[in-house]
Amino acid sequence: MRNPPLLPKRKFIGTLLGAGLFMISSRMHGQAVLKPPFGLDWGDSPEKLISWATDQAMDITITLPGGKQELRNIQIKPTKGLLPNSTASSVEGKFLNGGLFELTVHYRDSSVSAATMEGRFNEMKGQLAREHGTFSPNQQRRAVEDQFVTRTQSFHRESLKGVFMLIAWTEVEDLLRKTKQARFSLIYRNDNFKSELEDRKIKE
Repeated sequence: MRNPPLLPKRKFIGTLLGAGLFMISSRMHGQAVLKPPFGLDWGDSPEKLISWATDQAMDITITLPGGKQELRNIQIKPTKGLLPNSTASSVEGKFLNGGLFELTVHYRDSSVSAATMEGRFNEMKGQLAREHGTFSPNQQRRAVEDQFVTRTQSFHRESLKGVFMLIAWTEVEDLLRKTKQARFSLIYRNDNFKSELEDRKIKE
């Protein structure tokens, strides 16, 4: 059996370069598709989120986790109501060495029923699935304590290894008062960029 002809050296190198560029392009495209909301980008500084919140006259809470000086958690929420031009109640950014790697958007509305919140949750999950692909079940849990039943469930979508969204639902039922409250959160996270931020600090 004859061996297949070898590619000329120049053509072979060109093929390798093309394949490498395709892989890099695919990786960048995957990360570009899954971008955090509110006009933010991966690697943005805390000042960008703080500036936006200040312009909108919203409350700002900055947390510095003990023993982790390189981390900053910044939570933004309005003094009342919802975030501007959004159905979200608050947003929380996590920064490592000055760069954004995770953003969580919280949805809570005490003026509506748990059933309404569940409808909003399913509507958002469906919309995100149409835009980014099907979400996979992550976990489901039910716990009973002191006449309260807490139900949680979450789903995730990893558009690229290390770059994902997670949508999590929580419902709390008061068995004594026969009431329910519900909320959900949408997490955007880029572990690839987090690793780059960690490497950047080491090199410095």
